[in-house]
Amino acid sequence: MNTVRVPLLDLKAQHDPLRAEILAAIERVIDSNQYILGKTVEEFERRIAEYSGCEHAVGVSSGTDALLVSLMALGVGPGDEVIVPDYSFFATAGVVSRLGAIPRFVDIDPDTYNIDPALITAAITPRTKAIIVVHLFGQCADMEPILAIARERGLKVIEDAAQAIGAEYKDGRRAGSMGDIGCLSFFPSKNLGAMGDAGMVVTNDSELAERLRVLRVHGAKPKYHNKLIGGNFRLDALQAAVLNVKLDHLDAWTALRQRNAKLYREGFEAAGLASAGVVLPKAIYGASGARHFHIYNQFVIRVQDRDALQRRLAEKGIGSEVYYPVPFHRQECFAGLAASESFPNSLEGSRSSLALPIYPELVSEQVNFVVAQIAAFYCDRAIVSDSRQV
Repeated sequence: MNTVRVPLLDLKAQHDPLRAEILAAIERVIDSNQYILGKTVEEFERRIAEYSGCEHAVGVSSGTDALLVSLMALGVGPGDEVIVPDYSFFATAGVVSRLGAIPRFVDIDPDTYNIDPALITAAITPRTKAIIVVHLFGQCADMEPILAIARERGLKVIEDAAQAIGAEYKDGRRAGSMGDIGCLSFFPSKNLGAMGDAGMVVTNDSELAERLRVLRVHGAKPKYHNKLIGGNFRLDALQAAVLNVKLDHLDAWTALRQRNAKLYREGFEAAGLASAGVVLPKAIYGASGARHFHIYNQFVIRVQDRDALQRRLAEKGIGSEVYYPVPFHRQECFAGLAASESFPNSLEGSRSSLALPIYPELVSEQVNFVVAQIAAFYCDRAIVSDSRQV
């Protein structure tokens, strides 16, 4: 009987060694009686700004709200258009529509799942105001050509770095520091995860940073004097306290994720799974010698018979997930926005991609078990196929 279990994520394994330290940090917040913003949040903002290579960081209530308040700070509103990749978590496009603006979808690069820079110019219209670039699964998009297009057309660039904290581009700059604004998420499943919702906006623009700070408190400065219409986008001190503890361990966790990615690659190569159509993630836009160019928030492979493979893995106690099963242009709420356009790469991603466990506490025995079960699945299918030809 199989005793190896491989969940998609094991937060208990991460939190147990930090339990005493986290509880002490929470107690300090309780003793301070500062639960919304305050000194604990300010300390975390300072540390994230430094970690991301930015001048400013503004703590907010979630990664989704980071995107929303960033668009608000840039003045995006009804009738404006914002270019977004067709393949991402819903918030990337959803926040655009929430402001009455129109998301314009662009297909992805099949190797990285990130927006294809070569397709952006064709999507620009006189109403385009900004580009949201997503650094999906932990690797930066190809920013050089995107920033060049934005400069030429006078467009703002928002980096959705929810899955890519600390990831480095080929020139060494970190995710979130290259565009006008960068957005981070600390959802529990992220590489740096809170114990609830939390997010951050980073920028090198002092005026934008001040506008973001005002917008996150209903647009009030001073209190009860509203210059702008903002929202309740504040980061609470309890989440900042937890994240301050966990930030000390982030680089070590990143190294373990990269180790597990290496183990997967070696295992898949040894099993000859390329011949079964298994395509491994490609790390392309990293700086030479950089430790962080791909931080593997997810280890996403492309496979044949994806749904059947996922069912087999579940039967064997292996967690997996499809990120994402429905591209934006196929979402019911966006019906009609891209009726005449083609998105072959995002469609292929939705049909064949599968995320495998990659969390830092994963051990080699578990990685080997995952690889062995995938190899057995395709071996069984090959045997069935051969028997049908006899």
